[in-house]
Amino acid sequence: MTTSASVPTGSENTAKSGGTVTDRLVEANARYAGSFTDPGMDARPVLNVAVVACMDARLDLHKALGLQLGDCHTIRNAGGVVTDDVIRSLTISQRKLGTRSVVLIHHTGCGLESLTEDFRNELEAEVGQRPAWAVESFRDVDQDVRQSMQRVRTSPFVPHTDDVRGFVFDVRTGLLREVDPAS
Repeated sequence: MTTSASVPTGSENTAKSGGTVTDRLVEANARYAGSFTDPGMDARPVLNVAVVACMDARLDLHKALGLQLGDCHTIRNAGGVVTDDVIRSLTISQRKLGTRSVVLIHHTGCGLESLTEDFRNELEAEVGQRPAWAVESFRDVDQDVRQSMQRVRTSPFVPHTDDVRGFVFDVRTGLLREVDPAS
């Protein structure tokens, strides 16, 4: 598998040999901005949907869902778990920016399946302070999708909960499998 990190850089990048990954990203942005034209959009997603997904680098959400720039709000974190901050983002997305649908996407082979809340204890031992946040690890991806759907549906801050659906993305096939919230 080839990633952008393993692709040889062109001659335009050799001037800064030894630069950091961030330097490379900033250089790529300069090239991008050189041909950028304002698409004339505002912050309201065209499809009135917010997608909550894992931050896993294997998930190319726009391609996997057939989305274009401006179609949706994308909210990502470790595991695609519905945390207080995700509720915050969904609340703003719905109440101020017009979204009505929520799509939750977890995936096979998630790193959170191999962690436990002991990770917080390890961090506390290492740095001398216990994280205020929960790891939100899980063993059953379908059950975690159900829990995430329930958290969205029962939040008093998220007003539009009639179209909240959850899926598991298979990282080997690229297919979504819908999770029945009642199972």
